[in-house]
Amino acid sequence: MNPPLLSGLLCVVSGPSGSGKTTLCRAACAAEGAHYSISATTRPIRPGEENGRDYHFLTEEDFLQRVEAGAFLEHASVFGRHYGTLKEEVLPRLARGQDVLMDLDVQGAAMLRAHPDALVRNAHFDVFLVPPSMQELQARLAGRHTDSPETQTRRLAAAMEEIAHWPAYQYTLWSSSREADLAQFRGLLAAERLRSRRLRELPGYNCHPLL
Repeated sequence: MNPPLLSGLLCVVSGPSGSGKTTLCRAACAAEGAHYSISATTRPIRPGEENGRDYHFLTEEDFLQRVEAGAFLEHASVFGRHYGTLKEEVLPRLARGQDVLMDLDVQGAAMLRAHPDALVRNAHFDVFLVPPSMQELQARLAGRHTDSPETQTRRLAAAMEEIAHWPAYQYTLWSSSREADLAQFRGLLAAERLRSRRLRELPGYNCHPLL
């Protein structure tokens, strides 16, 4: 029997562009029945993308109005575009016990790590996904065929800066294969569900926590 938790888990996954963090989160959500939190962004929609599936695509005016209204858990500017996590994507699900997974850059992850909301603090943990090597990361970025060579160079430089933030995360997952990454990641989710501070009670035991 799994003891009831105070809330669902809120897992933040970071890693440089091309590390596979989005693929990992979506695969884990499918395997675990978790919710993948879709970010809002002001960047243009790309061919093959769908509003509400890949991102919530907003105008800059709409995005900034929502910032002013306090609608975001976190938000940041990346390469001149705004990105953020809407509270409505996360908080209701955590409150009813559903796990929420999201991939964020290091700016957004730092904001979530220091978030003042008690529900967020209790549910939160984070993971940094490290690519197998810089050579592999460079090959992945080049293989996307969605960025110009100049953008690829800029993303690779940004990746070096992002990777330097790995010590700030509770877990560091060194990527190998999709299957191995998913197995390790699901192990982290299972371990986090067993943290004593997350438990509401011990079913079948007529006792109350002393702390």
